[in-house]
Amino acid sequence: MRKNIKLTAAAAAAAAALSLGLTACGTASDPAAKSDSGAKADESKALVVAASPTPHADILGYIKDNLAKKAGLNLEVKEFTDYVLPNTATESGQVDANFFQHKPYLDDFNKKNKTHIVPVVNVHLEPLGLYSKKSKDIKEIKAGQTIAVPNDTTNEGRALKLLADNGLITLKDGAGTDAKLSDIKDSKGLKFKELEAATLPRALNDVDAAVINGNYAIEAGLEPAQDSLALEKADGNPYANFLAVKEGNEKDARVEKLAKLLNSPEVKKFIDDKYAGSIVAAFGAVK
Repeated sequence: MRKNIKLTAAAAAAAAALSLGLTACGTASDPAAKSDSGAKADESKALVVAASPTPHADILGYIKDNLAKKAGLNLEVKEFTDYVLPNTATESGQVDANFFQHKPYLDDFNKKNKTHIVPVVNVHLEPLGLYSKKSKDIKEIKAGQTIAVPNDTTNEGRALKLLADNGLITLKDGAGTDAKLSDIKDSKGLKFKELEAATLPRALNDVDAAVINGNYAIEAGLEPAQDSLALEKADGNPYANFLAVKEGNEKDARVEKLAKLLNSPEVKKFIDDKYAGSIVAAFGAVK
């Protein structure tokens, strides 16, 4: 059995804040802000990876239990339930890597927080979906009803695109992945409620529908491929989730071992078998 370490948000936040306070003056051009890429990591030392519980920690748990020992990798998984602490913990050195996010989110996070997190390798895609406890078909969504959407920049834009692609709203010309509610050209009488992504499944009882990230949907017992009223298409989707590290640690031998395992045929089979299309493998280099 694997033993994942769950950090309370309060404790992790306090530690992350303290660590970040010591490095807040660093910039991308400041060597002090980056890890020493020339330092050789002790390969016997545990590689500590911050991950969302589902499916990220599940995938890492499969690797820990079935593949890591043979590859000579000592893997430790710490579970986080939000989208901020994994990056701040990676930046401060509390953890060695993280696995929970996609590139548009990381780009926005680095810009806003002056962090230096970089992607290593794509692993999977979690299609964003529209869910409802009050409607069985997207055609039942009518004017006057309220739809909840994620309140972080990239996932809100992604949610609005899903709604636009399915005819529920019209976006202004040029609205991209960072679209906001103000970029809606025609709401077709719908109302919107912005909520933290992790809380959206719990909000389903209070709104008419909600756009929910795949990992949070699965954690809440929803099956995206069957339960969603609308689901993102996987083809050409830029939102693959990947393993990430602080800049300078990409060549850490332990990171390279984990990257190889994350893109292995065994992990692809695990994803296919366990998630049955609700999550799909997205192996390949991050662009």
